[in-house]
Amino acid sequence: MTKIGILTFSDGRPFVAEEVDAFNRDAQNRLKNRLEADGYQVVAGEEIVCTNEQAVRESKRLAAQGCDCTIFQFAVWVFPHLPALASRFAPGPLLLFSNINPRYPGLVGMLASAGGLSQAGTKYARAYGDIGDDAIYAKIRTFIRAAGAVSGLRGQTFGLFGGRPMGMYTATADPATWLSVFGVDVEHIDQGEIVRLSAEVPQSKVDSAFTWLEENIGHIHYDDKQLTPDKLKTQIRATYAVKRLIEEYRLDFSGIKAQPELTNNFCTMDVTEAFLNDPYDWDGPHEPHVCATEADMDAALTMQIFKHLAHTPVLFADVRHYHADLGIWDLCNSGEHATYFAGHSFDPKDNLPHVHFYPESFYFPAGGASVHHLAHPGEATFSRLTRNNGTYWLAILRGEFLQYEADKNMELMKQTDLAWPHAFTRFTCSADEFVATYSSNHIHAVYGDWVNELRTVAELLGIEARVYGEQ
Repeated sequence: MTKIGILTFSDGRPFVAEEVDAFNRDAQNRLKNRLEADGYQVVAGEEIVCTNEQAVRESKRLAAQGCDCTIFQFAVWVFPHLPALASRFAPGPLLLFSNINPRYPGLVGMLASAGGLSQAGTKYARAYGDIGDDAIYAKIRTFIRAAGAVSGLRGQTFGLFGGRPMGMYTATADPATWLSVFGVDVEHIDQGEIVRLSAEVPQSKVDSAFTWLEENIGHIHYDDKQLTPDKLKTQIRATYAVKRLIEEYRLDFSGIKAQPELTNNFCTMDVTEAFLNDPYDWDGPHEPHVCATEADMDAALTMQIFKHLAHTPVLFADVRHYHADLGIWDLCNSGEHATYFAGHSFDPKDNLPHVHFYPESFYFPAGGASVHHLAHPGEATFSRLTRNNGTYWLAILRGEFLQYEADKNMELMKQTDLAWPHAFTRFTCSADEFVATYSSNHIHAVYGDWVNELRTVAELLGIEARVYGEQ
C-alpha cells in the first residue's frame, strides 16, 4: 500500500501563522483521516510549515519515513517559497491540494506556489475542493495510485534475458534513459543461464509440477512430436531456472528473448512466462512477476506500471487481427497470456479448466506447450509505452474483452492460431485512428478503468499521454 506524506503550509508571518494554526491543523487532520479510512498509511507533518527550517526539517522527515508521495496542502495563504524549498527534499511525486473556504485564500496560495514550482521545473499534480466530497477525493485517489506506480518503479531492477528479438527496435531501450526517466536499472543476463540451470532442477520438483499441471489444466494435447511429457517437463525446468535467476539477481520484473535460440534448440518459454505473470503456479500462490516475451523492454515497463496500479496480472499480446465485420480485434500472442485471464480470478481452479496446452507450431521447432485460452469478458484498459525520435509517450485506450458462443469463438480463433491465447477486444476508438499512430505490435491491458491514473502517471513522468478515441 502506498505510504503518503502530508505537509500543510502557512503564512510566513508568525502572528498570522499562530492565528490560523488551528484551522490548518483541522484541515490536515481531515485529509489524513479520509486517507486512512481508505486504507492508506499516512505520515502527516508534525509542524505546520511557516519557516524555511520547518520546510526542510519536515520534508526530510517524510523522506526518512519512506513516503511514496507527498501532498502539499494549502488551507490558507502561504508564502510560496516554503513549498518551493520543501519540494527539494519531500519525496515525490507531489500533489498540490487546496481546500475551498471563502474566509481563507488557500487557492491563492496554491496557485502562487504552483507557479514557483513550475518555474523551477518541478513536476506535480493539482487538486482542489472539499475533501469530504467523493468526487474531489476520487481525484486525490487517482493521484495516489499513479504516484505509487511511479515511485514504485524507482530503484527497481529489470532482468533482460538475451537481447533484441527478431530485429524489433520497439523491444529494446537505452538503459541510461530508463534510469533517467523511470529510475529503473537494467541487468543483462545470457539466455544460456536458463539452459544451464535447468539441468540442476531436482527431478522430484519437476515430477510434482508435472502432476499438478496434468491434474489442473483443462486439456493437454500431446502429439508425440512438438508436445510430449518430456518437453513439458523441460518447460517446467526452464521455469524453475528463471525463478532461481530472478531470486539470485533480485529482479523486480523481466523479459526473455527466447526467439530464436531457445525456441529453435531448447524449448519455448510460454509456460514459464504465463505462470510467472500469474498469481500462482504448481508451488502455490505467489506475487505476479511481470515477464515480457521477446524481451520487450517497453512492454515489461508498461506492464509493471499496470501491476503497480491494479495489483493484478497484466496482459501481453500482439495486435494480431482486426475483424472488420465484428468491429473487434484479436489480441493474440504465441503463449504469453497469464492464465488469470481465462477466468479473471486469482484462484487457479476458476481459470485452469479453461486452459489448453497445445503443441507449438512450426515457428518453434524446439517444441513445448503453447498456453491457450480466451480472455474472460469485462471492461479493460489498454496501454503501451513507446518512443518517438527517442522521446517516450504513452498510448492509452479504453475497451472491453468479449466472447461469443462457443462455436463462434472457435471459428474466430482458428482464423489466426488456435494454439495461442486470445483476447477478443473492442476499443472505443476507430480502427483507422488506432492503426494510423499506434507504434508497436504489442499491447498490454488490465481489467477496469485506469485511464485517469495512466494520464497522471504520464504527467508525473513528464511524458505525453494520448488517449485514443478522444479529440
